[in-house]
Amino acid sequence: MILLFRQMDLEDLETVKSIDKLAFPNPWPENAFQYELEKNTNARLWVGEFQDGEKSTIVALAVIWIILDEAHIGTIAIHPAYQNRGCGQQFLAFICRQLISENITRIFLEVRKSNDVAIHLYQKFGFTIDGERKHYYRDNNETAILMSAAIKKSGFYDQFLLDYQLTFDSASKEIQE
Repeated sequence: MILLFRQMDLEDLETVKSIDKLAFPNPWPENAFQYELEKNTNARLWVGEFQDGEKSTIVALAVIWIILDEAHIGTIAIHPAYQNRGCGQQFLAFICRQLISENITRIFLEVRKSNDVAIHLYQKFGFTIDGERKHYYRDNNETAILMSAAIKKSGFYDQFLLDYQLTFDSASKEIQE
């Protein structure tokens, strides 16, 4: 099985929305992904999918907003059945490499204060904590940690794509949609 990344398209929307609902307690509104895909010229939407012969399975999604020479991660998610397998690391490396081609110099995001796994991943990519937004998440009033990083040269991101061997036994876990 090979993990590939590509631009999101309209045919992906139902799967993307289902992953968003599984990954987050506050999923995006029903029409938000479609709006970003069709109407927001500053949005970049990507998916990650496993390809096994003729079969492909979307396991990751991201929406990035471009503002001048900066990027903001609006959302990024890995299907829960595929988390902790290196998919997020590879996906973030892919995204950062794509941003280089758009002359982006800095990337920003918010992350739940309790999401230690994501915070650790972002720190591996050079993100630092810039501050907090108290009571940011409406489901439990949790604080958001604000993080940002300078976009580095592509070689920095290549290590996350090349050095990480993704191993996945397709018989061990099937996606429930």
